Amino acid sequence: PEQGEDFAEVLKDVERLILPAVTHWNHPNFHGLFSTSGSSVGVFGEMLAAAFDMKAMLWRTAPASTELEDVVLDWLRQMMNLPDFFEGIIYDTASVSTMHAIAAAREKLNLRIREDGMSGRTDLPLLRIYCSEQVHSSIDKAVITLGLGQKSLVKIPTNERFEMETEKLREAIQDDKSAGYLPFCVVPTIGTTSTSSVDNVERIADICGRNDLWLHVDAAYAGATAIIPEFQKYFKGCERADSIVVNPHKWLFTQFDLSVLYCKDLDMLKKAFSLVPEYLKTSEQEAVKNGMDYGIQLGRRFRSLKLWFVMRYFGQEGLIERIREHCRLARLFASWVEDSEDFELLAPVPFALVCFRARPKNVEDLDAFNEKKMNEINASGEAYLSHTKLNGKFTLRLSVGSIRVEERHLRKVWDLLNEKISK
Repeated sequence: PEQGEDFAEVLKDVERLILPAVTHWNHPNFHGLFSTSGSSVGVFGEMLAAAFDMKAMLWRTAPASTELEDVVLDWLRQMMNLPDFFEGIIYDTASVSTMHAIAAAREKLNLRIREDGMSGRTDLPLLRIYCSEQVHSSIDKAVITLGLGQKSLVKIPTNERFEMETEKLREAIQDDKSAGYLPFCVVPTIGTTSTSSVDNVERIADICGRNDLWLHVDAAYAGATAIIPEFQKYFKGCERADSIVVNPHKWLFTQFDLSVLYCKDLDMLKKAFSLVPEYLKTSEQEAVKNGMDYGIQLGRRFRSLKLWFVMRYFGQEGLIERIREHCRLARLFASWVEDSEDFELLAPVPFALVCFRARPKNVEDLDAFNEKKMNEINASGEAYLSHTKLNGKFTLRLSVGSIRVEERHLRKVWDLLNEKISK
């Protein structure tokens, strides 16, 4: 527009043009994806951060942001029962956190890749990184971004519970060593995207220890449950990890985007990424933490403010209460599935994700049928589901995560599903 408009007209067009095309992620019957836990408190934190509009690359340019980030990440570390040698840094998403973790793992090899690159070097063996076949696509993107190539990523088969087969991992590492490759990192997941399955971090940590491999734990989704005592069993071995990612914007009622990377040796990130031109040098730089030293970004948003708001408002007890309820509701929905002759449960439910499908007796093509019914439900505006494929089967995913979700909302989805499959 060449000429400005009255702001009231702009707001009218938000209602007229934008709202009709919005997928309402904060609706209690949005069950499609994990990032469903924004809160009004988080909105205020995001609003104030935008109003401050600081660029937190240096301690000097944003002392409040720099110091608060350390404080809230130490609070979260304590809540998750992680050892105090873990230091945290905030990025935007787990994709970026994981890319930085793998970059740190590569830097630890001391192959002078920062200085000399990888192209054309005959002295570099093919590097290998390992994950399960259920891993999030961000791992693939990380190896692509870092120039390692997808050939460097080895995906280990999973068992009937969709957990990484640790014996097959051990065999793959030994086979690669024998073939002249250089294994350097393993990425187990606590709460995979498709099924929320949990890899055995403790056993994988043993394998990493014997082979001197970097252990990066992807707990982007389920990491929030580490604050609950009865869920600590899933995190055994995490104290031996080199890095762990958890996303408060997924399940700690914090507005998108905010991902936390904890590292045992944060200086390895600094070694990989720190670059200080003359115009960014400060007299205090050796005594303070400058966020720009720990990643590819120079400018950084004041993301810690909204997490500080959320943690102070809810407290650990309030967060635990809500996450426990989400898990209870998911188990309840799973029980309805198991008790019905028209549905089947396709994966365990350790957290708050239910993987299932309809299987009416009179339907031959169950994949096409389930896809059609999912699309009908999503188009109705009554609820939102997503899908994956498990053992070749088109699988419906119902994720419980909204701060406003109640049992009546899940009952509505269940009734809607039964209504749709009866037609």
